[in-house]
Amino acid sequence: MVAQAGKDLLLKLDYAGSGTFESVAGLRSRRLALNASPVDITDAQSVGRWRELLAGAATRHASLSGSGLFRNKASAEKVRSAFFAGELKNWQLILPGFGTLEGPFHLSALEYSGDYRSEVTFEIALESAGPLTFTPTP
Repeated sequence: MVAQAGKDLLLKLDYAGSGTFESVAGLRSRRLALNASPVDITDAQSVGRWRELLAGAATRHASLSGSGLFRNKASAEKVRSAFFAGELKNWQLILPGFGTLEGPFHLSALEYSGDYRSEVTFEIALESAGPLTFTPTP
C-alpha cells in the first residue's frame, strides 16, 4: 500500500439494508484493527509443554474506531438511531489504494464532545458482527 491521504479513508452506512451505502461522517482520525484469535489446543501431552495452536481455526474480527464530524443532520440521526436500536448494520470502509472492507458491524460506542469555541465532534467504535468481505482496489 502506497502513501495515501488519511482524509480519503471513508466510512459508509447501509442504513436501510438495501445495499446502498452512503457516507455518514467526515472522520478526522480513524483506526482499523483486523485480528485473529488463535485456538489453543495445548494439553498435558504437548512436547515440552509448549503451546500448540489449531491451524486454520482462528476467530477473526475487526474493530473500527474514529472521530470527526457528521456530514449532515440526516447522517447524525441515522447513526444515532442505529445505536439506540442496537441493530447490526452493514458498514463499508473505503481504504484508498488498498480496497473496501464491508459487512455487518455492531455500533459499540458513540460519544459526543465539544469545546465552546469549536464544533461538536463525535467518536464512534464498531465491532464486526459476521463475515466481512474485502475487495482490493484494482
